[in-house]
Amino acid sequence: MSWSLCSTHSHGVSSSIALTYGFRHRRSTFRICATSDGSDPKDEPLLDMKPPESPLPSSALGKDLKKVVNKTAATFAPRASTASKNPALPGTTLYKVFEVQGYASMFLGGVLSFNLLFPSNEPDLWRLMGMWSIWMFTIPSLRARDCPIKEKEALNYLFLIIPLLNVAIPFFWKSFALVWSADTVTFFAMYAWKLGWLESTE
Repeated sequence: MSWSLCSTHSHGVSSSIALTYGFRHRRSTFRICATSDGSDPKDEPLLDMKPPESPLPSSALGKDLKKVVNKTAATFAPRASTASKNPALPGTTLYKVFEVQGYASMFLGGVLSFNLLFPSNEPDLWRLMGMWSIWMFTIPSLRARDCPIKEKEALNYLFLIIPLLNVAIPFFWKSFALVWSADTVTFFAMYAWKLGWLESTE
């Protein structure tokens, strides 16, 4: 903790005393002014306190988390096999094909997870594929498009979160349908957050 005291004079008319103290990274300044020429002291500043603005740590943490997620997804998630520009641009047929393929695989995965297609009384490969359909087919298909940055961020988060759900949920409840349902809710919740679906527009 430090203190400093300084005094200034201007033509013998007025004087001001600035008292400054600092504690760790914070510093505040108090200025007391007095006049000797009979002028109204209200015209002089009596108190001047200017604490510095400190950056919010949450914003920095969010940026770091976003960098880690994007880097990890870009490393392990399927991506274009060529270095040329992505041909699946908005409005093209390929863009629509990837979009339909993504949501169709999600729907088919739900049918398999709920044991409606190829029904079986025992856990089998079909139901397992249905449980993992969003991670194996939906997310890669949607990421293959030239989608907006916010949507790409949502897909990057989902690529890392969904495997954790699929591994953790069976420890508490062994149900293919429950896992697929949790993945679907997480998918649309992430889209709503990143794309601002729930934000009110005035």
